[in-house]
Amino acid sequence: MKFTYQAYRDFLALLRECGYRFRNYRTYTDAARCVILRHDIDFSLEQAVRLAELEADAGVRATYFVLLRTDFYNPASRRGVAALRRIRSLGHETGLHFDEKAYAPELSPEELVQAIVRECGVLSALLETPVSTVSMHRPSKATLEADYRIPGVVNSYGKTFFREFKYLSDSRQRWREPVLDIVRSGAYNRLHILTHAFWYHETERSLRESVRGFVSSANRERWKQLEENFTDLGSIFREEDL
Repeated sequence: MKFTYQAYRDFLALLRECGYRFRNYRTYTDAARCVILRHDIDFSLEQAVRLAELEADAGVRATYFVLLRTDFYNPASRRGVAALRRIRSLGHETGLHFDEKAYAPELSPEELVQAIVRECGVLSALLETPVSTVSMHRPSKATLEADYRIPGVVNSYGKTFFREFKYLSDSRQRWREPVLDIVRSGAYNRLHILTHAFWYHETERSLRESVRGFVSSANRERWKQLEENFTDLGSIFREEDL
């Protein structure tokens, strides 16, 4: 499967053609054959919005998981909140993408659960809507095996979603298994699919090109941030001078 927007549209159509109904972490039980689409926003809110718009055009709803502790974007900024509200306005759910490595090492299970509940509360306040689903960012082996029960929060890494579903992921711009063949086979009634909006573009890019493009765009992004906070920036340094 190519990492282009058209290939992703075709993928959504294939899922529908093969009888899968799009559900979330709470509604999956009402369909005999279903797929949960999950997106972890690791690097770019803008690309997440682009994929969310594509899915909405296809009549598909997914869950977008947001990092609170990251150096790559600010979900509390004006633009960050606007992007996340745009995703929600398209009918998608926003959940918390929790990074345990942002905390002191060796959190106890109780401390980790408390941190997740606390971060869900912060994100809920930012978006002015309940946030009650979590996915793990770079989870430790202990976290993967823990099956944490979190008050008021669905754990997408719980055993239900990894034992009763076929889990497929495009991490590092590579599907570990032949995802299209698996969908066509109809061998699994429940699919749990993780895709990262960061990897998808109008035309296909290599892993190196995707990463290099993101790094190269940082200068333009920083200029835009300065323009919003620096009077008459263009008289000092213009965007076209980058």
